[in-house]
Amino acid sequence: MAGTTALPLQQLIASLDKTCLPKILQVCSGVYFQGSIYELSGSEVCFSTGDLIKVIDIELLSVCCEDISNKEKFELPINHTGSFRIVPEEMPYSSVEEMLSLRPVGLESCLPFTFTCSSKMTFENFTLGAGRALTVLSVERQVNKEDQVRCQVKGQQEASAEVCIPLSAQGEFRECVSEECFTLQEILSSPCLLSRRFHFVNTTKWENPVIFSPVYQVHAIMNLRKSVLKFPSSLEVDVIDVTDLCKDANFVTPLSLTEVLSQPDESFPAVVEIVESPESRPLFKSSWLSDLNQHNRLVFHKKGTSALVLVSNMKSRKMQQYFLVSQQYGGRFRRRPREFNSVYQLYVASVHAPGLKVSVTRNCEEVEEEGVPALSVGEQLEVLRCERMELPCEDSKGQKQSVEALLCQRLQESDDEDDEEEMKQDEKEEVFLPLYMQGHFVEVLSDNKKYKLRDLGKEFSLPLDVKVVSRDTELDTDPLAGFACVRIEAAMLEPIIQASFLHSPGQCFEIPTKWLSMSVSFTRDPLPWPSGQPPKCCVDRVTEVTDNFFYEFQKQGDSDAAPPPRPPKRNLSSSQSCKARKPSKKSSKVDKSKHRAHKSIPTKEVADLTLNSKKRPPAPPPPVVSDDQPPPIVPRKHSTPEMTSAKALPNTYVQRDDSKKKAACEVAADVDSDHDYETVDENLITMMKTAQESIIFY
Repeated sequence: MAGTTALPLQQLIASLDKTCLPKILQVCSGVYFQGSIYELSGSEVCFSTGDLIKVIDIELLSVCCEDISNKEKFELPINHTGSFRIVPEEMPYSSVEEMLSLRPVGLESCLPFTFTCSSKMTFENFTLGAGRALTVLSVERQVNKEDQVRCQVKGQQEASAEVCIPLSAQGEFRECVSEECFTLQEILSSPCLLSRRFHFVNTTKWENPVIFSPVYQVHAIMNLRKSVLKFPSSLEVDVIDVTDLCKDANFVTPLSLTEVLSQPDESFPAVVEIVESPESRPLFKSSWLSDLNQHNRLVFHKKGTSALVLVSNMKSRKMQQYFLVSQQYGGRFRRRPREFNSVYQLYVASVHAPGLKVSVTRNCEEVEEEGVPALSVGEQLEVLRCERMELPCEDSKGQKQSVEALLCQRLQESDDEDDEEEMKQDEKEEVFLPLYMQGHFVEVLSDNKKYKLRDLGKEFSLPLDVKVVSRDTELDTDPLAGFACVRIEAAMLEPIIQASFLHSPGQCFEIPTKWLSMSVSFTRDPLPWPSGQPPKCCVDRVTEVTDNFFYEFQKQGDSDAAPPPRPPKRNLSSSQSCKARKPSKKSSKVDKSKHRAHKSIPTKEVADLTLNSKKRPPAPPPPVVSDDQPPPIVPRKHSTPEMTSAKALPNTYVQRDDSKKKAACEVAADVDSDHDYETVDENLITMMKTAQESIIFY
């Protein structure tokens, strides 16, 4: 690389012609080096010193403008509609040819332009004085003669003359300020104009001279990058062009497993190297997964599709396990009855298998307001169809409720074998099971046939409960043979890559590309077997997967499935009215109208309902006292027997208003009142108040 000049990336990309691509550049120095990682348009970019970049395309993004006076930079869109005028150079040109060489490509389209010469010039019979303005009209190309420019010279009183000046003419030539304007597209299309300075026309925002630099989006390939890298050419990094020195450089492109499937069939078999190992939370529990480490090598034999089924063992004391089983599995299966824990599960199963028959395995009590019937252990039901049933109770708005229910037919025979008519009636009895009802059922089967795995998928709908009655003899260990029952959850057709390790190329396994995330790169290593003699491949037919695989599979398959229905909201008043209509509870109602007719008469029943159902002692009989005499005196309590006969004098200091006392006692009973109050005798109230006053006076 001796003699190779390092240039800023911006300058080198701007000088490239798209017809000369691809170009190989090497990073020398700059801001983006030594493994620094930057985020550019959603893509991580890592440039280190010595990295090779293979530029395959460039695309114009915008134009960078730099103010010469203060070095301020800003960008213009490529569709900018303004115009620009060239700023004359301060340094003079030494010849006419040098001055013309800095004009844009296609000079004729940019004529005329004006220049001056600081010295006197003589051409044949014509002498031109110093400082005269010359306007170039055209360039004349002559055969076997020196090229010339035809110029116009203006004299006094607007007189003009034409003169031909050879390109080799020497002197100090300077451009004059021209009224000629250029668009941004014209400037970008000419490398000569890009090197000039310009003024904005018809704007006062930018009065200082500016220079233009196009900003390209570079499409490039880097070693061990998954895709084409895109970055702007304005990155502050220095590069050198090493295309001639690195023509045979091999740019390794990592491929995902999905991208490997898009490779032609002629690319297989091949030896690949793992560039990126699978994720830390794998979906498989296979022995080969632990060997898929970075920089390890595999043999990809072929690509294709494989018919697989997802199998799970039934929940028991052991942990739940899941398997991907190839339909080439050689074992035999026998159907097992399925268990259902709700009517909704029955409904889903009956959609896929019409005529489903089940047996009740747990008693169910009747709930009339929710439409739940009573079921007994041993009853057999045949699922007919799904209909809407009306509930006996009303909702909060007083309207009848209807819910979806499964119409079933009872198949349980009568205990009396002689009564054939009753047995037929029992067989035809229909019952509605709301879809939200919880229950316990088991499928009734009469099939005892042995099936292959591929035949089960053709004759029955999934999911399906089976038992392995004969193992696959071609497998060293058959994990499915040890379970009392397994469930075939679903069948799938998965794109796979048949692979093996270099040390055992005949022991193959299938990699489901949809469920494994890793990247590889094709190598030029030879295959690990003699040419034209591939080994006989033995492929694993049972692959254990994790519960995460099962959950991810369910999310993809049941994304549009509706949830089970919820039971209707109970209306308390409606529920009580339903219960009140039952014959067993009609006799317990109390006729309150009889009590309301005799509220003024205290009865034993009313006394039992007052004062928290506590019985009061009977009131003492009222004494016979006239209205003129004072109330009787309550005797004092003394500790000595001599003073037991003493009498207390009446309280003469307190005057009582008998009218107010009488009005307070005369309270009429409200016959229409909802409360059952006892009528208290007026004389009893008088005696109680008199006794209280006597005690206070004492």
